[in-house]
Amino acid sequence: MNSCITTLLGIQTPLVAPPMAGASGGALAAQVTNGGGFGFISAGYQPAETLISELSLARSLLETKSSTGILPVGVGYLGWLLDKMPPKESETLLIAALSANVQAFWFAFGRNLGKWIQYVRDKSPEKCPLIFVQVNSLDEAVHAVENLKADVIVAQGIESGGHGGSYAPPLSELLQSILAQFAGSSQEPCILAAGGLANGSDIALQLGLGAAGVVMGTRFLLSPESKYTDAQREALITARSEDTVRTMAFDQARGTIDWPEGIDGRGLRNDTVSDFEQGISFELIQSKFKEGIQNQDHKRFLVWAGTGVGLMSCTMPAKDIVKELHQECEQQLKLSNLERNP
Repeated sequence: MNSCITTLLGIQTPLVAPPMAGASGGALAAQVTNGGGFGFISAGYQPAETLISELSLARSLLETKSSTGILPVGVGYLGWLLDKMPPKESETLLIAALSANVQAFWFAFGRNLGKWIQYVRDKSPEKCPLIFVQVNSLDEAVHAVENLKADVIVAQGIESGGHGGSYAPPLSELLQSILAQFAGSSQEPCILAAGGLANGSDIALQLGLGAAGVVMGTRFLLSPESKYTDAQREALITARSEDTVRTMAFDQARGTIDWPEGIDGRGLRNDTVSDFEQGISFELIQSKFKEGIQNQDHKRFLVWAGTGVGLMSCTMPAKDIVKELHQECEQQLKLSNLERNP
C-alpha cells in the first residue's frame, strides 16, 4: 500500500483519524499512530492549556520516539473559530502545536484559511509541518492547491459524519472530479478520501479509485481512547446507517452557530433533531439538550456519525482498529488483483 501519504507521514497504513472536536485527544491520536496510521488532535473549543496537555499526553503514549524531535501526530483547527478569537488567543493555539513540533496541521471551515496557514509557515522553526486542507467541492480543492499550496487535500463527501458542506457531492463523485482536475499536473496534490467509510474494503475501493489514502472518523469514536462516553458509543453500535441526518439542530442546541454558510453536521437523529425540525423554541431545545447530556440520554445528546455507522458493531482499541483495517484492506486488494489476473 505505497502512496504519497505513507511517504509523507512515514506510516504503514494510508489511514488518517481526523481532528474531531469533543472526541480527538492525545490518547486517540497517539494510538492511531502507534497502530500504523496517523492521528490528529482537535484544537476545537478548548483553551491552549488543554491542547498543550493533550500534546504532552500524546508524546508520552507514542511507542516510537522520533530522533528528530518531531511529534508524529497532527493538530486540527476550525478556521472560523480562529477568526472569531482575539488574535492573541488564535496565535497561542497555533504556537502550542508549533512548539510541540507536530508533524501536520489540519485546517477546515474558514473564510480566511490562508492567513492561518501562512502564520504556521512563517513561525515554523525549521521545516514546515505538512498542511492538510479539508474541502467539499472541486472549487475548494482548486483553491486549496493553487492558492493555499496545501500538501494534502481531504476530499469530504456528503456521507461524512460531523461537520461538512451541505452542498458536497457524494464522495466518489467529488474524489474523481478532483483527481481528474489535477491528473498529470505539476501541482497534483496528495488526495485523501473521507465520508461514510467503515471498513478495509472501503479503504481498498478508495485506493482503487485513485485516492492516496482515507480519513475515517466514526470508526474511531468507538474506541475507548476517544472522548465519547460509553452511552454515546452504545448509540453508535446500535445505529443503522439510515439513522444519520444532516442538521443544524445540535449546533443550535450547543450555541455553536457561527459556521460558514452552507456548513451543517451529520449525526444520529433523535428528539433534539425532531424538536428543531418542528420549530420548537431554541431555549427549550437547549434546556432539554443540556439535561440530556447530564443524564446521558441518547434521545437528546449529540452523536456525530457518518453513513457507514450501520456496519460498525463493537468497540475496539484504536491501535487494533488500524491494524484490522490494514488487514482487511490488504485482503481486499489481493482479492481484486486475483479477479483481474486469474
